[in-house]
Amino acid sequence: MIFGIRPVIEALKSGKEIEKLLIQTNLKSAAAFELKDLLKELEIPFQYVPVEKLNKLTFKNHQGVIGFLSLISYQPLEQVLPLVYESGKIPLILILDRITDVRNFGAIARTAECAGVNAIIIPSKGAAQINEDALKTSAGALSKINVCRIDQMKPTIEFLQQSGIQVVACTEKAAKDIYEINYAIPTAIIMGSEEDGISPELLKLADELVNIPLYGEIESLNVSVASGIILYEVIRQRLKI
Repeated sequence: MIFGIRPVIEALKSGKEIEKLLIQTNLKSAAAFELKDLLKELEIPFQYVPVEKLNKLTFKNHQGVIGFLSLISYQPLEQVLPLVYESGKIPLILILDRITDVRNFGAIARTAECAGVNAIIIPSKGAAQINEDALKTSAGALSKINVCRIDQMKPTIEFLQQSGIQVVACTEKAAKDIYEINYAIPTAIIMGSEEDGISPELLKLADELVNIPLYGEIESLNVSVASGIILYEVIRQRLKI
């Protein structure tokens, strides 16, 4: 955690990645405007919060700004995808839509790395923070797998489709089950939030909707478990190639 307007500005200018940035509501000093201009230039998301929230995080003079440095380096999807194709691999991308539980996120990353996922895509807002708990739960996978943090999901999904990748949304609302789809081709899989699943906008953009068959009385699986099931169906099919 870093705090103070000038330290945050210098951290950004030196290339450090900020996982989360909190700015006091109605902060209007000259330095604050300089910081906001820099955030706009670098396209870094931030959140306005009341000063009481900042005071709970530190007793020191935060000057209305607290930032949390990222524990990993995010990778641009536009650079990752060509490298996957050039290596001769069949792309396998995992898109996490608003998954906020840190331990779920870490567990998903661990499974994804074991399954050979080439990149995990997360939104810049509304996603689990990649902190020590996430790294620990991932068993170090978050330090090995490409994580791409993006501002808008819709153009990202369209970019994947234009790059020859089918987008499959895993949702209980689907008529097909996961075993009816061909995953031997380049594929991106969307997994939705713990609360309300995949957002309607992304469901409309997906090429295929699939569900995981359930035979018990409980109507849903933990998203980490569900991710593992569908990823290893992909592996099962690709092993036959």
